[in-house]
Amino acid sequence: MSLIKSISGIRGTIGGNVNENLTPIDTVRFAAAYGMWLKNQTSKEKLTVILGRDARISGKMVSSLVGNTLVGLGIDVVDIGLSTTPTVEVAVTLDNADGGIIITASHNPKQWNALKLLNNKGEFLNAEDGLEVLKIAENDSYIFSEVDDLGKYIKKQNYINKHIKEVLALKLVDVEAIKKANFKVVVDAVNSTGGIAIPALLEKLGVECVELYCEPNGEFPHNPEPLKEHLTDISELVVTEKADLGIVVDPDVDRLALVCEDGSMFGEEYTLVACADYVLGKTKGNTVSNLSSSRALRDVTEKHGGDYQASAVGEVNVVELMKKTNAIIGGEGNGGIIYPESHYGRDSLVGVALFLSHLAHLKVSCKQLRDGYPNYFMSKNKIELTPQINVDEILKAVAASYKNEDVITIDGVKINFETEWVHLRKSNTEPIIRIYTESTSQNSADALAQRFISEIKNII
Repeated sequence: MSLIKSISGIRGTIGGNVNENLTPIDTVRFAAAYGMWLKNQTSKEKLTVILGRDARISGKMVSSLVGNTLVGLGIDVVDIGLSTTPTVEVAVTLDNADGGIIITASHNPKQWNALKLLNNKGEFLNAEDGLEVLKIAENDSYIFSEVDDLGKYIKKQNYINKHIKEVLALKLVDVEAIKKANFKVVVDAVNSTGGIAIPALLEKLGVECVELYCEPNGEFPHNPEPLKEHLTDISELVVTEKADLGIVVDPDVDRLALVCEDGSMFGEEYTLVACADYVLGKTKGNTVSNLSSSRALRDVTEKHGGDYQASAVGEVNVVELMKKTNAIIGGEGNGGIIYPESHYGRDSLVGVALFLSHLAHLKVSCKQLRDGYPNYFMSKNKIELTPQINVDEILKAVAASYKNEDVITIDGVKINFETEWVHLRKSNTEPIIRIYTESTSQNSADALAQRFISEIKNII
């Protein structure tokens, strides 16, 4: 069991000991720290925070603890209930709120939960602000309100529909073209809130939707990370239903994976590539993804005359570089689409709408579209950590061994070879070292990953 405190929030497993897991006490402490940070940012007498959650079994309990802690600090809470991460981000700006909290552990298994923290722009806190929240929690620096100054707790519904309306209004979302295409789609929402949001969006787009695991009860039918090995059920159903494609989202709906009509994976990495190809074909501009993302985005961006840059891993780092370079689309290779015309957050609803618009305009199959992109293959692996392992020293040793290659150290260690690369970094969300590789064949990518796994184990 584990508790991970980082600038992006607090994440841990439910139950167990205080300071070792995400217990009610840890939840209250961190919610209070965030509330105090918000109050320290402004001279406003009354603050409002949007609160939403995915469908995890522990979500209602954690949400209740967070909401009432903020009320105890004199902050008004607007609880929008079962929701998605991008919906909460959009809700913050729609309601001119002062911040937002999403109760979700994203792709982690059901025993995990987390608090994701937003500022008044509906964006994740930057490193400086995240560190300040951690400092407040560490020092227990809270001042709770007296009885007459307690915040109000209000429940509001219908925000997913408001979010869908915002997506449909985007200039490059061609609703009529999608309707004319008569798409049939299978949706796997891993029994979380994507089962509410994605079918509702598809209905508005005139798409026939076959639902698979769309009951938002938090009982994940498979590992919720949308990777190939977890998606055999939808791959089979797409073929059986003779669907045009399959759509897969993680529990909080900020990652989008696609399945082609023959049951093959479109590839998480290529979700962003395809959406960027569509956007760049209509609007000239630049793109950004993180260091662990495919070179295919660089290739597509340059094809359209744009400039591509890579940031450190983490949505806040991608967003920061997107703003700096005026990127018109960006995201992460895990299927996260960030489209500033909507908002600066990974959004699977936006991704679905842009992808279907692209497919409708080209009048090709999902598989034909995928085959038209540069063919890179990735291998994503990890090494479990123990407290005795010094990750920084391991990464320094690896970097030193390859000092004659193109080595980037802004986020772990990335080594660029002529036709392939490897990226090694400590995860912000799990006690692991992530090992991502990319090459011109799957065998080569896997072999490169195994080579570095062996080298790391030898160092350990």
